[in-house]
Amino acid sequence: MSGRLQFLARSLGFTRTSFWVLLMVAALTLLGLVVLFSASQAMDVAGNPIFKKQLIWLGVAVFSGIVMTSLNLELLESKPLMLWVSGISLVSLILVLIPSFGVEVNGARRWLGFGPFRFQVSEFAKFGFVLVFSYYLAANQRRMKSIVYGFVIPCSIIALTAGLVLLEPDFGTAFLCGLVGATMLFLAGARLIYLLPSFLGALLLFSLAVFLDPVRLRRITSFLDVEANKSDGAYQLWQGILAFGAGGVDGVGLGHGRQQLSFLPEAHTDFIFPIIGEELGLIFSAGVAILFLLIFALGVIGLRRAPNLFQFSLACGSLFFLVYQALINMGVVTGCLPTKGMSLPFISYGGSNLIVMYMMVGLLLNCFRTWAKPPRIRTRDL
Repeated sequence: MSGRLQFLARSLGFTRTSFWVLLMVAALTLLGLVVLFSASQAMDVAGNPIFKKQLIWLGVAVFSGIVMTSLNLELLESKPLMLWVSGISLVSLILVLIPSFGVEVNGARRWLGFGPFRFQVSEFAKFGFVLVFSYYLAANQRRMKSIVYGFVIPCSIIALTAGLVLLEPDFGTAFLCGLVGATMLFLAGARLIYLLPSFLGALLLFSLAVFLDPVRLRRITSFLDVEANKSDGAYQLWQGILAFGAGGVDGVGLGHGRQQLSFLPEAHTDFIFPIIGEELGLIFSAGVAILFLLIFALGVIGLRRAPNLFQFSLACGSLFFLVYQALINMGVVTGCLPTKGMSLPFISYGGSNLIVMYMMVGLLLNCFRTWAKPPRIRTRDL
């Protein structure tokens, strides 16, 4: 069966690496649907069919991923296109901050609404950031050792994107954008002597922003002593830890978990990983982590074939947004990192994140497919 699937993948132009990445993404998505169906039972009774909504968003996400897979990467490296992408991303991030445009939920203004539909601007800003930042790095490849073109300007692009996201406020996505941007900049050849002090400075400013925000500060202090704050600021994290403990190695079985019955807030979104631990046990929880690790490893192996910096940065940015987000989510729900609302890619409920993650996977697979083709030989007219 595996051989037939690989033959079908090769006939569609996918490499062996692309086939395995696609298979792992499909496995994570399927697991997410199964666990989401179980975790959403209590909410569906109240007339909130989130499982059906997720199926609709999955269809849109798969279509978006297919579109990204079929694009010509050389056509993406276009200055007019990048100006449009950067303009749309910037305007959207500003519009969401305006009360008459942005939709506020739980004190955060992160969504733009169009009738019954709304999308999270910061999620799509990730994709726009990867495109624009990759174009800048490629256009200034020979000047990456310069303090202006290799440090000041690219850091300003990162700071502008992360800063606007921070104002929503969305501290987690802002930190994620900064982390991915710094990684891309370092791999593009920027000097470490500039990057290291700026990274420490950005971390200091981020810590100051957290200190000045009472809600985020309480999350940090609760994280430092979870058991003492299990009835207050660390309630969600404590319930997640209890879910992992109740599941043990084998789990209590699908549909038999208790945390989904309103004990664990946001069980279908940010904290869906503890539901996997409770109902399916350590084996499936470790399997999820291993799948993300394998996607990262295969992605890194595939990056070696990149023909130029633009396509390398596209694949690198897409890969690191996916892996870093999964790492942060799993770190938060297991108590290794302070509590922050961030979806687990392909598994958590949410249309915007699911679409963007599939777009990035599509872009990554597109890179692998393009790099596997024999290079074109250009001949000059005699």
